[in-house]
Amino acid sequence: MIDHIAIPVSDYEKSRTFYKSALAPLDYKLIMEHGISGGGFGCDNKPDFWIQESSNIAPIHIALSSKDRATVDAFYKSALEAGGIDNGEPGVRSEYHPTYYGAFIKDPDGHNIEAVCHIPE
Repeated sequence: MIDHIAIPVSDYEKSRTFYKSALAPLDYKLIMEHGISGGGFGCDNKPDFWIQESSNIAPIHIALSSKDRATVDAFYKSALEAGGIDNGEPGVRSEYHPTYYGAFIKDPDGHNIEAVCHIPE
């Protein structure tokens, strides 16, 4: 089981602002900031998604679990409004499995951030 993950960002303040808005529908909040580790987002007072300023950016894909399809839709809308770039609008991705419902956004550094729900509608 993964305890936490950290992704590199080129502009900490810009990414912090983006993720505060984009992750709000998933009930993720900025829980902790640390001079060495950056900013930790999460639920239930557990920071498991960290952003950390770096000059070495290699875009990655992160999928965050959603409680339902409406929350995937809300993530997508919120992330676009926060400046994210569309990388796949909300919808069923039957190539993965029949109830895979996801939406994809590129963050300010090109990371592919996904919200996904596996529960049937």
